Order: sequence, then C-alpha cells, then structure tokens
Amino acid sequence: MHYDKDTNNVSVTFELAGFQKEDVSIDVHNNVLTVSGEDKTSSSERNEGGYVIRERRYGKFSRSLSLPEGLKVRTFNDNL
Repeated sequence: MHYDKDTNNVSVTFELAGFQKEDVSIDVHNNVLTVSGEDKTSSSERNEGGYVIRERRYGKFSRSLSLPEGLKVRTFNDNL
C-alpha cells in the first residue's frame, strides 16, 4: 500500500493471477479496504508417463487492509 499525503491518494496492488474480473470483489467500508474473490476454475487432466494427473483450482480468498486515518474515501478505481 502506498499513501501520498499531498494528493490524499492510496494505491494498493494485488497479484490475482488466473482470476477473472467478475470473480473479484473490491469494497471499502469503515475505512477498511477488502478484496475478495472465488476461483471457479475447473479441473484439468493429462497423461504423463503412464499416470493420470488431475489438477483442480478452487477456493475463496479475502484480504482486508486498514486505510490511513483521516482518509476520506470518495471513489476508487480498479484495474484488473
């Protein structure tokens, strides 16, 4: 998180590899920024050396960050 006191702007970067924009939620409430999402990727399967390998990605995540005191949240932008 980067806070620029002169412009009263906060920049936060999250690495969300493999997530689609519609699977991620961004919310600000009571000066707490919350980023959450759900990975709904289906499983993949391949044969390798006589073995069948299956990979599944799924699950939910949520991260919350307290914003600096005195910051007035008017708008926020997301770039996914």
